[in-house]
Amino acid sequence: MAVTKQDVEYIAKLARLKFNDEELENFTHELNEILNYVEKLNELNTEKVEPLSHPIENFNVFREDKLEPSIDREDALKNAPSSTEEFFKVPKVINK
Repeated sequence: MAVTKQDVEYIAKLARLKFNDEELENFTHELNEILNYVEKLNELNTEKVEPLSHPIENFNVFREDKLEPSIDREDALKNAPSSTEEFFKVPKVINK
């Protein structure tokens, strides 16, 4: 299937673009080259090729999620500027 100059004019109109005659000829040639390349790719035998979700393999770079003991409450509150026996004290930020 070849792209004609009229096809390029129509596509340009849909995209609200204006091209002069030289640009129309250039885009017509380039689109035809792209379609020829796609046709060449269609000739490849891909019967035993598994589909990919990504062109390269991804792997998780994060560490494993291991259960470890938590910091003791007393140690956590030790450096707090203000605290109660169980919680951090913070300034009130919501007014009623």
